Amino acid sequence: MIPYAYLVDDDDAIRDSLGWLLESRGVACRGFGSAEEFLATWNDTLTGCLLLDIRMDGMSGPELFDILNERGNKLPVIFLTGHGDVPMAVSALKKGAFDFVEKPCNDNELANRVIEALRLNENQRLAASGADSLKTLIDTLTTREKQVMERVLSGKLNKVIAEELLISMRTVEVHRANLFDKMGVRTAVELAQLLAGKSGK
Repeated sequence: MIPYAYLVDDDDAIRDSLGWLLESRGVACRGFGSAEEFLATWNDTLTGCLLLDIRMDGMSGPELFDILNERGNKLPVIFLTGHGDVPMAVSALKKGAFDFVEKPCNDNELANRVIEALRLNENQRLAASGADSLKTLIDTLTTREKQVMERVLSGKLNKVIAEELLISMRTVEVHRANLFDKMGVRTAVELAQLLAGKSGK
């Protein structure tokens, strides 16, 4: 799915100018004239980031932000604020907003923050994908292979593992080989790196 900068602002001129600015920097942009309009479109598969005006007719930016948080929104949110809205924007930051930018804003500064937000969203999705892939791999292991894996990661020798599990060393070697094959690694070090890297530790 293409990542978009979703721009929610009830000022047509601002939507047009910011849309043009972002697209000139290679960012795909979609504009919405109200919070309600965006909410009707939103789903948890959207990728990119959200630029959200604080004061709008109808539902306000912070009200939309709270609803999206309740629904598990993962899009980084950048608030567009007037001078008097800064305390409201700071409150939103404490609730997990990515940033806020005061209007009128520096074009390059805003574009840079949007690009950073897009990068954050991409990295979060990759991390989640990696964790899902790792869980899928681990789920292919038998109970015995998982027991062997735990002990291999603890640095135990095959002989010790065999004694602890009351099986022969040859059986441990078979389980170990199957384990490495399923996890796509060649050594215990690679296995440890895989589990540490893709579990987000």
